[in-house]
Amino acid sequence: MKLLNIHDVDKVSLDPYTRPEAGPKDVVVKMKACGICGSDLSYIKNGGIPGPGKPTPLGHEGSGEVMMVGDQVEGLAIGQRVIVNPMNTPGFIGSGGPEGAFTEELLVREARLNDSVLPIPEGIPYDIAAMCEPLAVALHGINRAEAKAGDQVAIFGCGPIGLGMVMWAIDRGCRDVIALDLSEERLERARALGAHIINPAKEDVQARIKEIHGSHHYFNRERANTDAFIDAAGAPSILADVVAMAKKHARHVITAAYLKPIELPAGAMLTSEMTITTAVGYPDEFPEVVAAMPRLKDTIATLISHRLPFEQIIEGLSIAATPQSAKVMIEFE
Repeated sequence: MKLLNIHDVDKVSLDPYTRPEAGPKDVVVKMKACGICGSDLSYIKNGGIPGPGKPTPLGHEGSGEVMMVGDQVEGLAIGQRVIVNPMNTPGFIGSGGPEGAFTEELLVREARLNDSVLPIPEGIPYDIAAMCEPLAVALHGINRAEAKAGDQVAIFGCGPIGLGMVMWAIDRGCRDVIALDLSEERLERARALGAHIINPAKEDVQARIKEIHGSHHYFNRERANTDAFIDAAGAPSILADVVAMAKKHARHVITAAYLKPIELPAGAMLTSEMTITTAVGYPDEFPEVVAAMPRLKDTIATLISHRLPFEQIIEGLSIAATPQSAKVMIEFE
């Protein structure tokens, strides 16, 4: 077998791999699909987790078929179609632990039904099932923004996570959802989901958001009527823009990973009493995403821009780094 490993900064390869023996509490999943995540690309740039020193296995957005079950595992059976929740595995699969899902056979240690391993709903193909992890990240961001039906929401960034947030916001009944990105291809995907779109390179961000969501004056400043802003882009200018136009008690959620400090215009925040918080991972969202898949599977399929066989995963990593891509899905024979 093969396993995708990071060996150094910007150095990654498919290496020969022998899967460890499964223990009595473990299962082995024959991989069918696994998405490439922006985190994977960040880990590669960093040379591994926490940095260069030893090989780092990659892959954490996986689905497949159970092929081995330890005798102490309850509720899981050989042949069952499943999604792996890497955040609930002991080694946090694909994010610093000994296992990564970019391999033919994935060892899931201490497997627990409906916790670290969840059944795929009937009629859901493996590639859609593998979207569960990024969609759970996106849903957690929407939840942290406390977005509800009727709210006006602006989402910065239309990568796979940002597009997932657009989907969830619209599905929840938020109105006039705005998506912002520099890539016209990604903006068109957001438009197809039902969002208003803004390209910050071509338009005045604050003026356009106020035009779409409406505005009012409070404490001698024009404020957008936007209820919640979400940063899934990671551009340092976003925070200042949001603070400058935030209405009273507006909410701002940062989901992008900032590697350097950004300036906080605290003075301008005083009159809005806005809230700034963060979102990471998916503490509770996996089951909700799985339950929604039968209803949203056709929409979820539009978030996948490329499908490549496992043997072409290095090419897939290059594609995933381009602004023309959305989710790049790796499929196994």
